[in-house]
Amino acid sequence: MKLVFATNNQHKLYEVEKMLGNKFDLLSLKDIECEEDIPETSETLEGNASQKAQYVYEKYGVNCFADDTGLEVEALNMQPGVYSARYAGPQRQAEDNMQKLLSEMSKINNKNARFRTVISLIIDGEETLFEGIVNGEILTSRHGDEGFGYDPIFKPLGHSISFAQMELDQKNEISHRGRAVAKLTDYLRNLNV
Repeated sequence: MKLVFATNNQHKLYEVEKMLGNKFDLLSLKDIECEEDIPETSETLEGNASQKAQYVYEKYGVNCFADDTGLEVEALNMQPGVYSARYAGPQRQAEDNMQKLLSEMSKINNKNARFRTVISLIIDGEETLFEGIVNGEILTSRHGDEGFGYDPIFKPLGHSISFAQMELDQKNEISHRGRAVAKLTDYLRNLNV
């Protein structure tokens, strides 16, 4: 079955491809020649994931899924949340976002945070939502070179290293996206497609 993942982020695509396995022919936005900037104007992760998936389904007529992920920091009233990718500005630079967050957290003792991913899947016009959450804490400095986004400054609960220090398989087993994709995968396997 062909399934479009509404992303141009090659890191995300690679992570999800590894989790879905061979049952699905996973395509990116580039593969379907979708080059426009898909709107993400919702105030919630659920709303943005749904908006992206609906856009691709309606415009290209393909079964698809989209995700939105936010880093939610307890001491910052669950911010940056839906604004995680553009926390330090519209240029969407991971390094700038991390520096801003590290600066804001430097004098705060409560480092509790969580990553939350919401996936909107649309098959033949029917939408299903999946959520994955991983709790952890914000580190005081960068650790590791793997992953992307806030991975170097996020340490998941029960682990002694950051996401950016983990092998991809280890990260996928416990990550927010891994948990949401596992639910998505289970659902797809039971569809008999």
